[in-house]
Amino acid sequence: MARIDQTPFELDILDLSHDGRGVARRDGGKAVFVAGALPGERVTARQTARSRHFDEAVALDVLRASPDRVTPRCPHFGTCGGCALQHLDESVQILAKQRVLLENFERIGHVSPGAVLPPLTGGAWYYRRKGRFSVRRVEKKDRTLVGFRERDPRFVAELHECHTVVPQVGTLIPALSQLVDGMEARRAIPQIEFIVGDATGTFDGLALVFRHLQPLGEGDLAALRAFGERHRVAMYLQPGGVDTVRPLWPEAPSLSFRLAEWDVSLAFRPLDFIQVNGPINALMIARAFELLDLQPADRVLDLFCGLGNFTLPMARRVAAVVGVEGDAGLVARAKENAARNDLANATFHAADLTQDQRGTAWMRQGFDKLLLDPPRSGAIDVLRQLPLDVFGRIVYVSCHPASLARDAGYLVNERGWRLASAGVMDMFPQTAHVESIALFERA
Repeated sequence: MARIDQTPFELDILDLSHDGRGVARRDGGKAVFVAGALPGERVTARQTARSRHFDEAVALDVLRASPDRVTPRCPHFGTCGGCALQHLDESVQILAKQRVLLENFERIGHVSPGAVLPPLTGGAWYYRRKGRFSVRRVEKKDRTLVGFRERDPRFVAELHECHTVVPQVGTLIPALSQLVDGMEARRAIPQIEFIVGDATGTFDGLALVFRHLQPLGEGDLAALRAFGERHRVAMYLQPGGVDTVRPLWPEAPSLSFRLAEWDVSLAFRPLDFIQVNGPINALMIARAFELLDLQPADRVLDLFCGLGNFTLPMARRVAAVVGVEGDAGLVARAKENAARNDLANATFHAADLTQDQRGTAWMRQGFDKLLLDPPRSGAIDVLRQLPLDVFGRIVYVSCHPASLARDAGYLVNERGWRLASAGVMDMFPQTAHVESIALFERA
């Protein structure tokens, strides 16, 4: 392992990296990624890691501040790894994400959009409705920590508050730490997942899933039930894989969220994927439909459809929509959601979209338009199989700009499409995560 020099040194910050760190040059041009530094600043830094091609460092003092620097709201900023950009003005954060997207298009896909869409933004705080807290009993501190990982992921940040999670989650962090610390099994609980839907008569919409590595005694179960009742939180247990999740209190909680503009309600289970940011999700759906130019007679194919986040509201606007998803459990719940919303024109299929699907019945149906919302790995496998000439428009929603750029390069340079427009959506304010959307039209 390369030796790390602990001597502080000064740097001029030239750029911002894709993960929100300042970029500088040192020792004949070697790149240094500096946590807590912004472009245009001069900082005193200390090295934290060293490799052949680049070094890593943390800013100790800001000698010349950027005009875009702001005071972070959270007292845990700099230690907790949940946020990387709280020190950067919110209006500049989204422009930095837009630049990352456009640079990826140019560098990876060798394409550029005909137009850059205005960024979709909303509230920058108290937006996160799904996530995972790590749990660790720290004997030296004689307490159990509940929070996100620190910047050094070996450690759990000792959180007393969080300004990015929804309020009913953030206000419970100290109480969760106290709850687990009082349990006999406190050393056997590695994580707590949270997810928030609409409130019901029994609880306030928040569900917590306690992963436990050993069976829980009656005392621990009673403590969890009492916590749920006191705070109106649905409590779940997870002794093994995702299929082992079961409710503890209440006996049959109902989790759902409503998309009011389209009069659609989506029920979900506590470990299902839902979009983290509810208000941005609604704006994203509206933008996707606008870009698709949905018409009443359209037949639309929605790939990587999940619970039907796009599929079901789209069914209110078009003649038919077919959703395809690799997770059979999500497909089953999407079908249930279609039935509960009385949407007979929305049908769903389970299929591994990384494998050859050209022989399936859904692939051979006629469609007018295509919507894609793939995972981080992108959609290149299914794009290579699709008869793309049947579609009038393609809208691609992405959670990873590099995979979108790669797939855009394939669509434009190998399949003859045109990248008509693209833009970013601030699904994760205060973080460096880039969510984006792109429209492809026939050239």
